[in-house]
Amino acid sequence: MMRVMDAVLLCNLGSPNSPRASDVRMYLREFLMDAHVLQMPCAARWALVNLLILPFRPGRTAEAYESIWTPHGSPLIALTSALASALEDEIALPVAIGMRYGSPSIQSGLEALAKRGAKHVLLAPLYPQFADSTTTTCVERATIEAAKLELDLRMLAPFYSQASWLDAVATRIKPAIHKDTDCLLLSYHGLPEAHIKRADPSGQTCLARAHCCQAPGDAAATCYKHQCLLSSHEIAKRLGLAQDQYRISFQSRLGRAKWLLPATDHVLERLPAEGIKRITVACPGFTADNLETLEEIGIRGKEVFIGAGGESFTLVPCLNDDAQWVKALAQLCVESQSP
Repeated sequence: MMRVMDAVLLCNLGSPNSPRASDVRMYLREFLMDAHVLQMPCAARWALVNLLILPFRPGRTAEAYESIWTPHGSPLIALTSALASALEDEIALPVAIGMRYGSPSIQSGLEALAKRGAKHVLLAPLYPQFADSTTTTCVERATIEAAKLELDLRMLAPFYSQASWLDAVATRIKPAIHKDTDCLLLSYHGLPEAHIKRADPSGQTCLARAHCCQAPGDAAATCYKHQCLLSSHEIAKRLGLAQDQYRISFQSRLGRAKWLLPATDHVLERLPAEGIKRITVACPGFTADNLETLEEIGIRGKEVFIGAGGESFTLVPCLNDDAQWVKALAQLCVESQSP
């Protein structure tokens, strides 16, 4: 029997209300106090966030946000809103956005859909690859809020291997791959290795041996690294790139825990010494441009690469509200309702 969808809620990470340090502090507190983000006992998490991070980090982060802020506000919010508007036109159903942290919240997004008469809402986390710190926390919050409104909530699964998304990403990257480009770097948001291991249902597979993430297995459905590698392989195949023509890295490390490697900033620093001086960078783990793509890669990453002797640095925009992506997302939403 066909399942019913009469509205869609697009969920993304979120953004502070402004680049002021006070708003950034409020946003970081909500984000970092999420047990799915900092996976440690509550008391230890409170101490780390309130005593070691928030007294120092908001000012630096506010400067980073200031460098990418637009007349329309946060790029992530503006671009996700544009995607929602385009998707609504494509599928002829109400579409709202809800950020896991900050505003507009998941609660406000669901309330807006309920006011428009929605009863059966498809939650679409805009994260291609699965992680507890993105997908799970979004689903849990939406489930709680939907229950309060007596909404039937369905979930869009991670789409890291879906052809329509892969095609859209490859099409987005292709014009930036020039004949003089030495390498394509695919940079994904990093995760602590402990997150990968905790998401392993067997508790014995993920990161237990070298190259374990390169082949599908029992943990593939929840293995972020495996999904990043698979996405990269499929994107490169669509672009006709050989294995030595692209690299994979992980960005945005926080704290002293062991994170997925190689680290994007380290890769950018050493590539020129390897003779790779003209690169194109894309971030397939993000569907909309944000602080991590525009500032961390587009500004700081470029400075690292050029400072190390690089000559040409091209950052590919995320899919944002690209027309092919809008059609792909509409297709994913519709297909998710099939038995």
